[in-house]
Amino acid sequence: MNLYSKKQRWKIILLGIALILISASLFFSNSIVSKVSIRERYRVKQWAEAIKKKAELVQLTNRTFSQLRDKERNEMELWSSATREILKPIDINQMPDYTLPLKIININKSIPVILYDNNNDVSEHLHLDFTYVDFNKKHDALPDTTVKRLFNDTLLQLANSWKYKITIEIEDGLVMNCAYTDSKEITRLENERDSLIRAFNKELKANEGAVPVLLVDAKTDSILATNLPLLHSDQTEIRETITRLKRSNKAIPINFGSSQHSFLYYDDSPELKKLQYFPYVQFIIFTLFIFVGYLIFNTFRKAEQNQVWAGMAKETAHQLGTPLSSLLAWVQYLETQNIDPSIALEMQKDVSRLEQVANRFSKIGSATQLEDKNIVETVSKVIDYLKLRVSNKIHFSIQSDSPEMLIPHNPPLIEWVIENITKNAVDSMETAGQLNITISHESSHVNIDIQDTGKGIAHNQYKTIFKPGYTTKKRGWGLGLSLVKRIINEYHKGNVYVLHSEIDKGTTFRIALRL
Repeated sequence: MNLYSKKQRWKIILLGIALILISASLFFSNSIVSKVSIRERYRVKQWAEAIKKKAELVQLTNRTFSQLRDKERNEMELWSSATREILKPIDINQMPDYTLPLKIININKSIPVILYDNNNDVSEHLHLDFTYVDFNKKHDALPDTTVKRLFNDTLLQLANSWKYKITIEIEDGLVMNCAYTDSKEITRLENERDSLIRAFNKELKANEGAVPVLLVDAKTDSILATNLPLLHSDQTEIRETITRLKRSNKAIPINFGSSQHSFLYYDDSPELKKLQYFPYVQFIIFTLFIFVGYLIFNTFRKAEQNQVWAGMAKETAHQLGTPLSSLLAWVQYLETQNIDPSIALEMQKDVSRLEQVANRFSKIGSATQLEDKNIVETVSKVIDYLKLRVSNKIHFSIQSDSPEMLIPHNPPLIEWVIENITKNAVDSMETAGQLNITISHESSHVNIDIQDTGKGIAHNQYKTIFKPGYTTKKRGWGLGLSLVKRIINEYHKGNVYVLHSEIDKGTTFRIALRL
């Protein structure tokens, strides 16, 4: 297994561990959210049960009030009958017995009553919050006749405001009206009941952090109680809110008596809604953390890799300098001796080649100077050199749109790129094959396509082959194509990639250089 395969394996392992940690965190977060949601729904159901109990209490209270009112109605009817008996004209031949009527009249100890005739003259009033003495003291500056008239008018207004009336016909032309209202005991009990309901509504509205609830009358869709800010909302907004709550949870029916049915709608609390998004926020944070960490790690790794590349290249150029100087001296010495001149000439070519290699290494890690030179000449020069050093069964061809294409490039580095790709192509073709180089011009690029008839490259390895350490050779280091990509991408701001490849048919590399 090569270095790149090991690195890929570790990447997969680390990614798997990260996914396991994220999944575990999301699982526990969702578990917590689910438990909080169940608890909130349980609280709402408990609250609804309490409302139902209160509704039952209200129903019982209303029935009690109805019974009390019926009892008071019967009492007032008896009271009216007794009053009619007392007010009837007296027969001088037979003196009536008023014992029973008076006894019935005296039974009324708490029901407010006002008795007035068809001429609106008040003849009797009982159990009011004020008396004529109090009224007279309040208007002591007025004459007695005026005070009596004002007192009579005040009683009439009060009687007209009461909802219970009984008409008493005394004789032809004389009708008495008996107006009465609930006794003070019933009024007190009703006030206490209403006070409890108001306190409940007030408590519900004040508790803004509770689960949002909406108690709605089933017939009119009017709001009976809620802790949502809907008091000043229009009907459209209220209906939209009810529809939204219907979709959230199933309504709970609550009955306040035989004629009043209502539904309790509820929603998740704001805290729970925020908590429901927490796993996704957590996932995004984890993902961003891993991504940023990977970018930082990758940046440091590339910086360290660049330093290693530059240091190794400069050290290689430095180490080659001393033997090159010595070899150059020996070539000059051999030229002065009586030997075959072709030997010295070939040695001179190899020494020049070594000088070129050393020059290439010295440029790695340094600011590269790009010159406007003929790219066709640069490519042809390195191909002519390689032709003589590979098998004669491998045929080379160079085609270009024009014999001269001036583009900014560094000839020694471009020659190194062409040489690396060409040597790999020759190795893949083994002993025989065809290598075609096409140089074409586009609007903003010059493309150099190097096509061979070798073994080909699998599609999933198009990018892998440019990674440091990747190699298919037993004695290879996996640095050739990585160096090619570095020279093209970083020094020439171009691009190099596999344009096309088929297994056992060949591969086409493309080098795109900017004009």
